[in-house]
Amino acid sequence: MPHQCTTAASVRRWDRYGKAMLAAMAALTMLAADKAAQESRRAQTREEVAPRQGGEPIMAIVSIKSQQVTFYDADGWILRAPVSTGTTEYETPAGVFAIVQKKKDHRSNMYDDAWMPHMQRITWNGIALHGGPLPGHAASHGCVRLPFGFAERLFEKTRIGMRVIIAPNDTTPVPFSHPALLVPNAEALAAARVRAEPLAREAAEAARADDEAKRAATIAAREAATLTASLRKLELSKRRADAELASADKALIGARTDQTKVQAEDLKRRAAELGRQFDAMSAEAKQRLDASNSAKDAAEAAEIKKADTARAADQANLSLEPVSIYISRATQKLYVRRNTHKPAPDGGGEVFDTTIEVPVTIRDPDKPIGTHVFTAMARNDAGLRWSVVTIDNGDGAKDALDRITIPQEVLDRIAPTAAPRSSIVVSDEPLSAETNYRTEFVAVLSNQPQGGFITRKPTPPVDVAADSSGEDGFGFFNFQRSWQPQPQPQPQPQAANPRRRGGQPYYGQQQYYQTQQPGLW
Repeated sequence: MPHQCTTAASVRRWDRYGKAMLAAMAALTMLAADKAAQESRRAQTREEVAPRQGGEPIMAIVSIKSQQVTFYDADGWILRAPVSTGTTEYETPAGVFAIVQKKKDHRSNMYDDAWMPHMQRITWNGIALHGGPLPGHAASHGCVRLPFGFAERLFEKTRIGMRVIIAPNDTTPVPFSHPALLVPNAEALAAARVRAEPLAREAAEAARADDEAKRAATIAAREAATLTASLRKLELSKRRADAELASADKALIGARTDQTKVQAEDLKRRAAELGRQFDAMSAEAKQRLDASNSAKDAAEAAEIKKADTARAADQANLSLEPVSIYISRATQKLYVRRNTHKPAPDGGGEVFDTTIEVPVTIRDPDKPIGTHVFTAMARNDAGLRWSVVTIDNGDGAKDALDRITIPQEVLDRIAPTAAPRSSIVVSDEPLSAETNYRTEFVAVLSNQPQGGFITRKPTPPVDVAADSSGEDGFGFFNFQRSWQPQPQPQPQPQAANPRRRGGQPYYGQQQYYQTQQPGLW
């Protein structure tokens, strides 16, 4: 019995010891996990620069989950930094965007004149990247805040049109190849380059000739107008002289004095002289009017030639620009855009050519396809080296492209001269109503909260003069001529539905916006 008691006591002691050991091991495990989490958070809050010479940024990927932005050039990541995206009720929308405007010093016109230095706008309703305070978590009203110094250094490295992808989770570009991706033709590319330079010179010469023709037409019209006014005065004088002569002729019939006869003869000579002057001036006026009409015709012809050569030069230059394609399962359409690098006529940003919008065939159109961004990172022996970023799951990237049949006429038109930075975006989403003639594509994931997007009032549409040439080439301002203004969705009261999901749809190829820019709200 004593032996049994001793054994039981030993078992209890070992049991207590084992539990203590297990508790200690659990505590150590938790400490290790907590330390790892702290290290991970510290890594995410650090600014990083790649250990190589970075090239020009091609895209930026913002991870809402990790509160981090990463910039990529043709060879991989080059810059990383922490960010603060939109807080609850003001969530930064996840989706596909591009830089549409840059401004070093900007103030909010909605949030207490808040300073937003080194602002890089990605929507015209006010979502942007900019310098700001970073508390270590989501804290903005929808914009993506960057560290102040990082935003300043970054500002000079980016360009209008650079892709900005805002992802709900962590994602990175993955090397990708597929037969549907654009493959440039070396001969076509060389021919386009050869064609672009002389067309640019011809367009410049046509513009000078047009200016000279307009000046000549203005001078000729002014001279014709001056002579016509003088002719009218002379005509009045001639009429008065003719009336006086008629009166004198009547007086001659009953004239009894030589003085009356002399006066009548003087009136005849004066009337005859005015008649000769009137005839001579009439002939000269006709010549001047003919010259003015000829100068006007020449000016009109020069204007037509200027427009034609400018259009041809624009088309040649655009063919060398990176091309962006957007394929929407929601609308069953394919859209094409290229940056003209011409300033918008109504202020702010640059104009994007929007002349291609065609139906596209998508197999199993009711099945989700996901949102995938394919980007041509650089040239290689095969033509272009591509990557893909997936931010919304549906089909895999390969399966998504397998389901799409891009019209051959579109490929024939844009693939031969496709350049690095070209992209193909495939998505379940329609284009957002924020897509307009001075943006690249804007698409927002409808299954993610968009409080910071919904609270911003969309700018109303306003018509902008378009190219009336009737051609469908890549022409400056050659927008879809059948556009009709559509009603704009009104923002919902924030308190009523603060986490409303679903982006405003794209109502057609043209959504023109007022000169008064809404600023960054």
